Amino acid sequence: MTDTIETPATENADAAASASTGAPVDPTYRDASLPVDERVENLLGQMTLQEKAGLFFQTMIAMSQDGELAEANPMFGLPSNHDQVIGKGMTHFNVLGSAPSAELMAKWHNALQELAASTRLGIPVTISTDPRHSFSDNPLAGMLSGPFSSWPETIGLAAIRDEALVERFGDIARQEYTAVGIRVALHPQIDLATEPRWGRQVATFGEDAELTGKLGAAYIRGFQGESFGPGSVSTMTKHFPGGGPQMDGEDAHFAHGREQVYPGGEFELHLKPFEDAFAAGTRQIMPYYGMPVGTEYEEVGFGFNKSVITGLLRERYGFEGIVCTDWGLISDAEIFGEPFPARAWGVEDLTPRERVIKVLEAGADQFGGEAIPELLVELVESGAVSEERLDVSARRLLREKFVLGLFDQPYVDVEHAGRVVGSDEFVAAGEDAQRASITVLTNTVPTGAGSPVLPLATGLKLYVEGIDAAVAAEYGTVVETPGEADVAVIRTHAPFEERSSTFENFFHQGSLDFTDESVAHLREVAAAVPTVIDVHLDRPAILTPFVDDAAAIVGNYGASARAVLDVLTGAAKPLGKLPFDLPSSMAAVEASREDVPFDTEDPLFRFGHGLSL
Repeated sequence: MTDTIETPATENADAAASASTGAPVDPTYRDASLPVDERVENLLGQMTLQEKAGLFFQTMIAMSQDGELAEANPMFGLPSNHDQVIGKGMTHFNVLGSAPSAELMAKWHNALQELAASTRLGIPVTISTDPRHSFSDNPLAGMLSGPFSSWPETIGLAAIRDEALVERFGDIARQEYTAVGIRVALHPQIDLATEPRWGRQVATFGEDAELTGKLGAAYIRGFQGESFGPGSVSTMTKHFPGGGPQMDGEDAHFAHGREQVYPGGEFELHLKPFEDAFAAGTRQIMPYYGMPVGTEYEEVGFGFNKSVITGLLRERYGFEGIVCTDWGLISDAEIFGEPFPARAWGVEDLTPRERVIKVLEAGADQFGGEAIPELLVELVESGAVSEERLDVSARRLLREKFVLGLFDQPYVDVEHAGRVVGSDEFVAAGEDAQRASITVLTNTVPTGAGSPVLPLATGLKLYVEGIDAAVAAEYGTVVETPGEADVAVIRTHAPFEERSSTFENFFHQGSLDFTDESVAHLREVAAAVPTVIDVHLDRPAILTPFVDDAAAIVGNYGASARAVLDVLTGAAKPLGKLPFDLPSSMAAVEASREDVPFDTEDPLFRFGHGLSL
């Protein structure tokens, strides 16, 4: 299907238009030599109310595994691709999942664009995605890398502290995204991780406002390129005005986490990274679900909040780009067979009709995770919303499509996708970053030894947990018990609490304490043999109970077993520095203020800590 890149979108669209019972279509908007504003106005003037309404909704779309259009996905309650594009008339989609190869992803994208080209006006679809370059697998926040190059999580990029590397990552991700037709990044996430329990800090740049701002700006530059245009990926920076200060660290995806609180009075601090993002030219903004409590702003979710979207974002900061709500503010849903109510915090009593009106009055342009254009049509026809209000946002949404070059070349080259995505160069760069991000927290001299345990000599007898024995065998002789080993290497993860719903368990929330059983086991192994503990720090785990028992402790933020073992054996140098404090106890966490960075008393390890080998 590589020849699909040569298929002009205009042919299908013109055929559909000529067959339509509507007015003849003026193709002026297809003329690439005209100014974008002129093309936008020409197209907007020809759009029906129904066609305009389709622009306002961006929801998940299923990707097939075979490169063809996807049928309905009952697990996530998604209709077929055909029903979404033709039946609903929508043109913005957040792609869910992946195909086995980049070529199949590109073929699916082209098939979807062909479907869109068959509509009356042939408006191309815009494909967005959550992060998909690391080790997360959370359908609400991020996906496994699949055919893409694999990098540490964003928090791991922060640990490396290198703006040039972050921009390089963004540039590589841009090339891989555009190769398969993805043109909007639903990231970066530049919230400040000031609440140690919050389940979403793994996708942030950590606790420090200055570092987050610098690295967030570099990330945006990498994705959007030197000048924004046909080769760019538009960044939807989130979550304005900062989603970190969640009460008790509970996430606002869920009703018990709906409140954002500012006991330290640091609302303004959480805005600082966004100021850097605006300076870097981010094109889109996503407000968070949370509702501010005890501030000057209305106590409703940020997506409904006129005082924040219009007053703060539009008027104070002069932001003229697209504002898209977080997913699912309007409609209740059922996912994995479990109820998933709308995140309409502070306006739970409003009907979906009233919620749509409030979002539009707040100043947002698009409804994330919703597919109800018919409701917007009814609101305009009833006089509750003016068509002129729709035109304000429609211009922004259409303009983005034109500037990205989607009208001029909606298709991608399938063979090119296969060469670019997951190329040897990009994979190697990601693996280098994985190794560099690893943070050495402790490195002691075992009893009777003359030097620290790290770096490990190769060829030792290794007892491992959390590492495939075949991989470990590349670095030493794998044995069955600690008593047989020269050294033990145990990979584990920061603790979290099991929650009642399937979806909530994708988010690691609650206590940061290891269980008594886990602590006892780690101590038992460490008593038998010098033990290196590698902890996946998707949150700042409390290591106090075993910090003095381990021969060494390292932290990773998404890294393969080989990346970790390369560092442990001295084949690679760790550069990672902690992107947040590691608290000494849960009592200190519970006493800290959600909006204040570095606020836990007497932390075990400070922000910036990291040893060299």
